[in-house]
Amino acid sequence: GFTPGESTSLSGMQNGGVFLGMLTVGIAATGFKIGALRTWVMVGCLGSATMLVMIATTGLTDLGFQLVPLVIGLGYFNGVFAVAAIGAMMALASEGRGQREGTRMGLWGAAQAIAFALGGFMGTVAVDVTRFWFNDPAISYGLVFACEGVLFLVAASLARHIHIANWVAD
Repeated sequence: GFTPGESTSLSGMQNGGVFLGMLTVGIAATGFKIGALRTWVMVGCLGSATMLVMIATTGLTDLGFQLVPLVIGLGYFNGVFAVAAIGAMMALASEGRGQREGTRMGLWGAAQAIAFALGGFMGTVAVDVTRFWFNDPAISYGLVFACEGVLFLVAASLARHIHIANWVAD
């Protein structure tokens, strides 16, 4: 029910949430030594999954969820995940043979950029395909958001099982 301008403004709200999530992890983990990277990665994944499922549910039901706070919440948990994942990447870059940190960081950055682009493209394709089948935007977007939520749960599980020397101590 949003106008095109209102829909477009959602991305700005999500980005504001990302910024707040990044600040939270930066201040809490660095300034106050609260939580380990693994914990923050998992919190970001689990929170993002929850927000995505709630956004999907909002379009399909009348549970009274408000879209704007959920989009900001999704951004917040994406920011939490992003900062913790970057911290993990930096910890992993210094593992193994020395003098290769720059190459490792470059490869991580390239992999992240490819994954981001591929995820955006595949999400769009998935919405178009499901819209062809169901001819209902709410169902199409709801299914895609719910599937993205499941992928965040898989990511949280993967994070739980990865061992990095500097990221397990709370």
